[in-house]
Amino acid sequence: MKIVITGGASGLGASITRAFAKEVSNTVCFTYNRSHQQAEQILKDHSNSIAIKCDFRNGEERKQLTGSIRSFDPDVLINNAYSGTFLNAHFHKTSSEDFLTNFRDNIIPVIEITQAAIECFRKKKQGRIITILTAALTNVPPMGSAVYIAGKAYLEKLTKVWAAENGRFNISSNSVSPSFLRTDLTASFDERIVSQMTESHPLKRLLTVEEVMESVLFLAKASPQLNGVDILLNAAMNVK
Repeated sequence: MKIVITGGASGLGASITRAFAKEVSNTVCFTYNRSHQQAEQILKDHSNSIAIKCDFRNGEERKQLTGSIRSFDPDVLINNAYSGTFLNAHFHKTSSEDFLTNFRDNIIPVIEITQAAIECFRKKKQGRIITILTAALTNVPPMGSAVYIAGKAYLEKLTKVWAAENGRFNISSNSVSPSFLRTDLTASFDERIVSQMTESHPLKRLLTVEEVMESVLFLAKASPQLNGVDILLNAAMNVK
């Protein structure tokens, strides 16, 4: 398979990139922005990997990326990258400009990248789209997460549109919604809050990036009959 992973050099993305790259028959193309050293290490460890530097805030770099995706002709697209913070101010103290910035930096790039991938998928009548969302869309949203949650909610509905419009072309669009993970995105969380979340967790431990990665691998190889589905990874703390 040929796989494209956005934000594939660090955190959850790196775990997904490395998991696919372990299978030597795969060719894995991943994007990164600031994670230069991590990207170089992945390239060193896996000769079947390709790294593309792309700042999603830069329109010209995004244009070059979508061109590279069309040339690469992937079988699987994994929308994982996120630029910004998980927690900010409470909604009533959040500037409307923050929502606009998040839409520009995180939603528009996913739209452009997914459009490029779907063009490839439709030509060969097969493809898999996997989008990383968040269990906070089902769980009680953390205070201060309005910008992040709003963006993920927008993508949640787009995943359904992609599934409905492209199913007849043997293209599936599914998502994974993980609960709290210890990654760069959540590095600023107070350790006391993390301890409280761990204690209140049904399994008494937090979700790991490896567990999320396993769900992504499953969806990449799943039958196209599995389409328009979200895999919620929250140990049934809340159930849809």
